[in-house]
Amino acid sequence: MTRQEFLHITMGITTLSGLAGFASDLKASEKPMPVLFLGHGSPMNGIEDNSYSQSWEKLGKTLPLPKAVLCISAHWLTKGTYVTAMEKPKTIHDFGGFPQALFDVQYPAPGSPEVAKAVQSEIHSIHVHADHEWGLDHGTWSVVKRMYPEAKIPVLQLSIDYSKGPQYHYNLAKELNALRRKGILIIGSGNMVHNLGIIAWQKGENYGYDWAKEMDATFKKLIQSKEHNKLINYEQLGQSAKLAIPTPDHYYPLLYTLGLQEDKDHLRIFNDDVTMGSISMTSLQIGG
Repeated sequence: MTRQEFLHITMGITTLSGLAGFASDLKASEKPMPVLFLGHGSPMNGIEDNSYSQSWEKLGKTLPLPKAVLCISAHWLTKGTYVTAMEKPKTIHDFGGFPQALFDVQYPAPGSPEVAKAVQSEIHSIHVHADHEWGLDHGTWSVVKRMYPEAKIPVLQLSIDYSKGPQYHYNLAKELNALRRKGILIIGSGNMVHNLGIIAWQKGENYGYDWAKEMDATFKKLIQSKEHNKLINYEQLGQSAKLAIPTPDHYYPLLYTLGLQEDKDHLRIFNDDVTMGSISMTSLQIGG
């Protein structure tokens, strides 16, 4: 089915139950969906026209059209693991100090209880709780809104159990692999280098501290050589790693993406940039 055919069909759907029925047709195929890690950076990227948002728009036009999107966002930290399971997830404005235009954004993509159940059924090592309260935070909607502005594709989030360490999250991701062959686009949304405490607002978008650029280059080298163990044990990578990841919330989504990588998957690195001193926008497409 082409993108145009899909939009023609979905524009004619008048009930969420009909759309959920489409999303629940999760028949396995031989070719897996790609997996993404997106450096989402500032929430303003959700409404500004820049190189980052343009790359997200291009992804939406060039990737295989998913039946649903599952996002692991740096901004949903829980004890235990949850998946959004409501039919109408709300748009969460989980930030402060930005222009009113950003708070006015609504991304009314549907959810899908059926896809949530599929996520729960794939994870056997733990119990995944169905969540009916969260919604879509800016780690999700700021990027997915640019990829699929029609808001017709179901979008769900999987939370990050912040009481667990990096190996746990990498292993948990592997249990989600079957979803790639059921038409689910899985996105990790965070930043490899993310230190807001020493961000250089005054330096602008094209500035990176030397240590941030060094660490970004190290991460890319390890990703390209598939040295996942070193990326899991990032605390052993020296002082620059400690500066790059003072807290692991924005780093853990990368481990979900890497945990889903298969041997034959092609790797593409894009948005290869360090901005405002201490934020890496570097992003990955695995497979596709």
